[in-house]
Amino acid sequence: MIRKTVANVQEAVDGVKDGMTFMLGGFGLCGIPENAITELVRLGIKDITCISNNAGVDDFGLGLLLQKRQIKKMISSYVGENEEFERQMLSGELEVELTPQGTLAEKCRAAQAGFPAFYTPAGYGTEVAEGKETREFDGKMYVLEPAFKADFAFVKAWKGDEAGNLIFKGTARNFNPCMCGAATITVAEVEELLPAGSLDPNEIHIPGIFVNRIFQGEKYEKRIEQRTVRKLESM
Repeated sequence: MIRKTVANVQEAVDGVKDGMTFMLGGFGLCGIPENAITELVRLGIKDITCISNNAGVDDFGLGLLLQKRQIKKMISSYVGENEEFERQMLSGELEVELTPQGTLAEKCRAAQAGFPAFYTPAGYGTEVAEGKETREFDGKMYVLEPAFKADFAFVKAWKGDEAGNLIFKGTARNFNPCMCGAATITVAEVEELLPAGSLDPNEIHIPGIFVNRIFQGEKYEKRIEQRTVRKLESM
């Protein structure tokens, strides 16, 4: 049995360097690799390119890397709730490549599957298509989008085993699965790490072949961007 486990987050991020490109799973603050992000902040690496649906909030998630000016370029689908992200983008301090959300997911999946590029109708006739090859299929125009290239993919799962098999919980099964295996090295942090063979094969979302390193995460905050509750009705 091939075991992918590493002792801690420090071993998990071994090899990260300035100027690298990272994929980071999650949507908003849901399912983000909190431990890996915290370690990247601590290491102080800089001039990095981050591929993520968005950049968290000002004081959490990728927002922590933005605060330290560690990110040179963000490739994401929207600015979201992060005021610092917006400020750096508008001031020209941060290079931003906005990508349609479905295209962003497919660029990850293409890299995961080993496809160099794919055609999509999303973005044709807009700034998204500028400088890209276009082609007509059955009377409809498509844009050729290249697959992503990344050095590390950092993902977060609910459960995993020593062989790297992963199970995601609820909406944390967002960009995490399609980023597994889409970079040179995939690092998975999990809430619960189990011995190989403990997971039901029918429940596994991502097989260990797509994961290079796995470790037990800790102290997850699992913040909510905008907590909304209804008022308690009077009795």
